[in-house]
Amino acid sequence: MPPDPLRTEPAGPRHVALIMDGNGRWAEARGLPRAIGHREGVQALKRTIQAAPALGIRCLTVFGFSTENWQRPAEEVSDLMGLVRTYVASDLKKLDREGVRVRILGRREGLPADIADIVARTEATTAGNEKFLLQVAFNYGGRADIVDAAQRYADRVRAGEAVGPLDEEALGLGLSTAGGPPVDVIVRTSGERRLSNFLLWEAAYAELVYQDILWPDYGAEALADVVAQYRARDRRFGGRPAAPALAAG
Repeated sequence: MPPDPLRTEPAGPRHVALIMDGNGRWAEARGLPRAIGHREGVQALKRTIQAAPALGIRCLTVFGFSTENWQRPAEEVSDLMGLVRTYVASDLKKLDREGVRVRILGRREGLPADIADIVARTEATTAGNEKFLLQVAFNYGGRADIVDAAQRYADRVRAGEAVGPLDEEALGLGLSTAGGPPVDVIVRTSGERRLSNFLLWEAAYAELVYQDILWPDYGAEALADVVAQYRARDRRFGGRPAAPALAAG
């Protein structure tokens, strides 16, 4: 018997993007070094990736390291790079075995040589996987990505590979997110209410959810709350439903 359409639950988000905020505050509230907060944040990421498929999510995009994060103290930057090395060393085989494709968004220029090698190896190892897509924004900034996309188009024009005006479709093809699924919802943890230069182009019609939870405490329950909030939204993409017709008589 087919499901009753009146009881069918609204579709949940397929692509959730996460600004994983609050590692430092989590550690400071416990009298711990910020580095511990970042390490606990990695564990929260692992829990979230594990929880996503059961909630109908097929793609997670996470803000790992921004173009502005290089301005942080050298010790903190070094620790964050160390976490990348550790995470890939411990989890790459598991991600590959579970059918997760890992895609890195952002600029490759300026990365430490071994991190650039890790990025290339991770993408190559998981390139054929199709069960789940994990996109990690690393050395990424939304403004920089748009500028880079425009530069790529200009380079194509100079090379005689592109003609005609630059439109949204042409610019979109030059973004590091090109080819990925549209973003349904962008989430920021820790109670802050801003995008901080994350997925500015892709955010045009994404739903925004702000949660008052520090990232190291994140997991399946918090992600399920995002799905519930998303299902309660009325997505119009700039339009509106047609007015009901008046009954004759």
